[in-house]
Amino acid sequence: MKKIFNVADYPGLSDEQVKQKQKKEGFNELPSSKPKSIIHIAFEVVKEPMFLLLVACGTLYLMLGDLQEGLMLLGFVFVIMGIEFYQEKKTEKALDALKDLASPRALVIRDSFEKRIPGKEVVTDDIVVLQEGDRVPADALVLSCNNLMVDESLLTGEPVPVRKREFKEGDLDFNPGGDDIPYVYSGSMIVQGSGIVKVVAIGMNTEIGKIGKALESVKEEPTKLKKEMGILVKRLAIIGVSLCVIVITVYTITRGDLINGFLAGITLAMAMLPEEFPVVLTIFLALGAWRISKKNVLTRKPAAIETLGSATVLCTDKTGTLTQNKMTVTKLFNGSDFFSVSANTEFTEPFHEIIEYGILSSQMNPFDPMEKAITNIGEKYLQNTEHIHTDWLMEKEYPLSREMLAMSRVFNSTGTKGKIIATKGAPEAIFDLSHLDNNSKRKYDKAVAEMASAGLRVLGVAKAIINNENLPEIQHDFNFEFVGLIGLSDPIRENVPVAVAECHKAGIRVIMITGDYPVTAMNIAKEIGLKNPDLCIAGDELKKMSEDELCNRIKDVNVFARVVPEQKLNIVNALKKNNEIVAMTGDGVNDAPALKAANIGIAMGEKGTDVAREASSLVLMDDNFASIVSAIRMGRRIFDNLQKALGYIFAIHVPIAGLSLIPVLFADMPLILWPVHIVFLELIIDPACSIIFEAEKEEKNVMARPPKNINEPFFGRKKILLSCTQGIGILVITMLVYFIGLKTGHSEKAVRTLTFVTLIASNIAVIISNRSWSDNFFKIILTPNKTVKWVVGGAIFFLFLILNIPFLLNLFQFEKIGLGETIICLIAGIASITWFELYKRFKIVKNPIF
Repeated sequence: MKKIFNVADYPGLSDEQVKQKQKKEGFNELPSSKPKSIIHIAFEVVKEPMFLLLVACGTLYLMLGDLQEGLMLLGFVFVIMGIEFYQEKKTEKALDALKDLASPRALVIRDSFEKRIPGKEVVTDDIVVLQEGDRVPADALVLSCNNLMVDESLLTGEPVPVRKREFKEGDLDFNPGGDDIPYVYSGSMIVQGSGIVKVVAIGMNTEIGKIGKALESVKEEPTKLKKEMGILVKRLAIIGVSLCVIVITVYTITRGDLINGFLAGITLAMAMLPEEFPVVLTIFLALGAWRISKKNVLTRKPAAIETLGSATVLCTDKTGTLTQNKMTVTKLFNGSDFFSVSANTEFTEPFHEIIEYGILSSQMNPFDPMEKAITNIGEKYLQNTEHIHTDWLMEKEYPLSREMLAMSRVFNSTGTKGKIIATKGAPEAIFDLSHLDNNSKRKYDKAVAEMASAGLRVLGVAKAIINNENLPEIQHDFNFEFVGLIGLSDPIRENVPVAVAECHKAGIRVIMITGDYPVTAMNIAKEIGLKNPDLCIAGDELKKMSEDELCNRIKDVNVFARVVPEQKLNIVNALKKNNEIVAMTGDGVNDAPALKAANIGIAMGEKGTDVAREASSLVLMDDNFASIVSAIRMGRRIFDNLQKALGYIFAIHVPIAGLSLIPVLFADMPLILWPVHIVFLELIIDPACSIIFEAEKEEKNVMARPPKNINEPFFGRKKILLSCTQGIGILVITMLVYFIGLKTGHSEKAVRTLTFVTLIASNIAVIISNRSWSDNFFKIILTPNKTVKWVVGGAIFFLFLILNIPFLLNLFQFEKIGLGETIICLIAGIASITWFELYKRFKIVKNPIF
């Protein structure tokens, strides 16, 4: 015989006690991977091809006796290390912020109040409330429990859940595994029942800490995008190495200078090396996950960011996601009459019994919003009356099941020998338990339909009395008497209709899946603007359907009612069979299979279980449907910007490679670019592709175009061709400046200066032009992006220094040029992107390529 859990019995620690314990004991966490040190980052840079090429160039210059050039190139190694360190720390900071959000949560009692906190903040002597689906945050002894079953396979390897009992004086230490142990262990999972426990060990002092098994993230397979980028990088690297060998050979044969041939070859290799690709991908996905978290959506699996832009169907729960999850009892039915609950009406006696048994069949300190609403109306109207039974002892609970959508609780009432049973649940389940005749069923069904048509969620309530000591195995064996119906309202979130409309505009179907009555569900569907709101499939109908039949029906139906969690998996599979990319929300233990099966599983952060969170790709921190839509918008933005960054990398590397290669093929043409020029360009390219494009705002039409085909390459031939064509345009202009410089009698150094200034101007122009693939050049300039002024401003400033300081002029093998010539080069550079601006105007606006 157990008393119902009461927070007042377990006041817990005070905030001051918690602070003292955290100072003394530290956080409840196991050692994880440490931040990369400067030495570690430096070692990673040393392994990179670009570093090896720089060292090779610097060494060759020193061998030739050119001390200044050699030392400067070797000095650039530290500059590149600095950039790597900055990017690494920025990425690390974003990932740390996400790790804190992703840690399992714990419901603790402190200062007599329930409080949900990150698991790492749990301290010894904390009182923790455990419920079905929770991950146990620390080793603890069981103070009170009800049908508590725990999966300890993480510790023991045994897949069968074990039963727990309450701690008794004189209990000795136990080891994990086996039934009736009064301890729960960190990392284990609650699979049934509930309990209140007291923490005895945290962090490294837990059983899982002692055996040194760190709970780190599972090493994931490379995502589709990473694989695609890997293949692209390998192909470009092979082409680069092949051309490098050709250049060394041709230069040596035509000019008879092997050392300078090596320098020319290395220059080309540096120009073609796609070393930005992996850096850009890592930074975009890490910062993208951080940006999505700012929209109240936590990314647990990076692949989800890739898939967000391709989602074609969004399946969502109703309660708490489309609605505010603020349930209130608004209507009651006692078998003959209705009663509308409002602040201005008196709560009359004929309806007291409905609330009385509704409270008895609920948890004492409920977490469920419906039970909270029933308890709240009891506290408001029935306080200090004979209908509130705080002194009754609960003997047994019959939980809700797939077969019986009702839960019953058995009480020993003070002063009587009999037992009283209170039950509540789906009206049809309560009708069944109450063994109603057909006339009564028809009458009560009409009452249910009337309440449901008003958009209310309807629960039935019944009672029974039994004098036997022995309780039956199932609820159906009680002789229940129907008490009445409770109608609860849950207002729609204000931003949901707008978010649904935005989904439709973006080519994303929205499907609502709920446990409510079909009439209630269809009313809500109309209110939020779902398509075909009058078409609905109920759970019973779904159960009888074949897979092919469901695949056919689901093409038009967007409302599923009276659905149990296990049926969500059928819905997901049918949609996937129809070639849809499915995003699915869920919060319970039974939702986990559907969340895993969906292309994008989205768990609820506030009311979701740890099981659901661990099965999902994304976690919705505020349980708000609009946040999912914001995440989809952000996902599309991230991938638009990543495509722009990759497009820019291709566009700028084509002229650099061309300027490195073409003069080599002709013995009488002076070389334009040497390693020092490539390094200077890389100092602009790296921040541009990893900082400017990452921070760019989304395109105006980001949510006005259909989802991306998931089977299409992320950066396919069409995009590569377009980007390379931009590069060819720059190459043509710069080579034109080069040839005009030679024809007009300029010196080799002056020609190199004119060509390089044109290339820098073209680089800046292509950065600005690629910030948007729909807006024109001048409109883009007026669009704010703080990072542009730093990167572009820095490039212009250092170019000014190079052109005006004799030491740098000599280092870059330049010659001072006049203001008029500089302006001509700037105009030529900007002119190099004219064709792309015209292309955007006439082609992309009408037919977006993203």
